[in-house]
Amino acid sequence: MHLPFLGPRHAKKAEAALSADPEAVAELLSECELLRSQADRAGVRLDDTPASLEALDQMVPRWRDDPEILPWLGHDAGLYLGTVVVRTVPGAAWQIRPDGEPVVRLASGRAVEVVPAGQEWAANGVPELSQRYAEIAET
Repeated sequence: MHLPFLGPRHAKKAEAALSADPEAVAELLSECELLRSQADRAGVRLDDTPASLEALDQMVPRWRDDPEILPWLGHDAGLYLGTVVVRTVPGAAWQIRPDGEPVVRLASGRAVEVVPAGQEWAANGVPELSQRYAEIAET
C-alpha cells in the first residue's frame, strides 16, 4: 500500500503504524468502495464471505467497457478477495510488503498476491474469485 499523498517523510511512519495494528490494516483494506458500489447496484451483498465471491463471479461485467474504472475495480476485487481470506481462513493475515503492496500471509507462511488476481478477474473473468479463494483456502 503505497501512501504517496503523505509525502516521503511520513509515509514510512504511517506504513509502520499500519503494520503494527493488524485490525486497522484489515479495516482499511476491506473498504473496496468501488467494488462495493458496483455490487450494490447489481443487487449483490458483499458480506465478506466465500458465498459473496460466488455472487461477484455471476455479475455482468459492465465495468470492462470503461478503461478508467477497470483497473480500480480490479484492485478492489483483489483486496476484497484478500478480505474474505483473512476473515475466513484460520491464520491468514494481511502483510504490507516493503514495496507497499498488500499480500495475504497464510498460516503456512505462503504469501498470496491477491491484487493481481482481482485485476485478472476484472479484465477477463478468470480465474473466478470463488475459485481463487478455494485454491487459497485449501493450502
